[in-house]
Amino acid sequence: MALKDITLGQYFPGSSPIHKMDPRSKILFTVLYIVALFTAKGPLAYVVLIAALGVCVAVSKVRLQSLVRGMKPVMIIILITAVLNIFYTPGDPIWQWGFLKITAEGIWAAIYMVLRITLLINCTFLLTYTTSPIMLTDGLEKLLGPLKKIHVPVHELAMMMSIALRFIPTLIEETDKIMSAQKARGADFDSGNLFQKAKALVPLLVPLFISAFRRADELAVAMECRCYHGGEGRTRMRQLKFERRDIAALLFGAALVALALLCRQLWPA
Repeated sequence: MALKDITLGQYFPGSSPIHKMDPRSKILFTVLYIVALFTAKGPLAYVVLIAALGVCVAVSKVRLQSLVRGMKPVMIIILITAVLNIFYTPGDPIWQWGFLKITAEGIWAAIYMVLRITLLINCTFLLTYTTSPIMLTDGLEKLLGPLKKIHVPVHELAMMMSIALRFIPTLIEETDKIMSAQKARGADFDSGNLFQKAKALVPLLVPLFISAFRRADELAVAMECRCYHGGEGRTRMRQLKFERRDIAALLFGAALVALALLCRQLWPA
């Protein structure tokens, strides 16, 4: 797996209806989709959820290759989850060898779990792909605004989350450059056992941490030079406002949750 396959935190500018949506509605729709995903039971619910995400991807005009590439880093986790569900789900065995057995319930559980993880990751990716870090910060701050009454530092929390997402692609790019430079000097990150590979990462981690701390210090100095004082007295060039497409998206998300609950009643455990 190449580092360039990690696309979490990237933003792809565009002019699609999803790009133009209020960030609050996109965050809320993502939450509703995740609720529907974990509530879903039965093939009909998953077919509808897959179709709904497919429509969102088509409307957003985000390339399918970007979503597929973003899935590569978690494929091993998905594979392990599927294997564990296949062999350790109780039921009538259709194949058994020693303590290992495969059940029909395990196969279905593995299929549903793989679909659930895949849809969850792609839905989250779609949110970050179509929402700039600044808009994501504003949306989170607005949604968490009521917590200010109990003295929760909402603006600071939203800013930290946004900065973390923003710097993931930067750190990945920096890691790739350092690895290329170390390999040019004869470093080997691929051969050897687990301990040898971990030891080989030390020349990579030290300059990476130094670079990360330097970037953090430069960002702090830049914010101080611009008289940044958190959310106190801060104004926004673009005011957030719900439009018809935002309301339609929220109704669509609520309908998905209702359908997932209905399917759960139709296919009880």
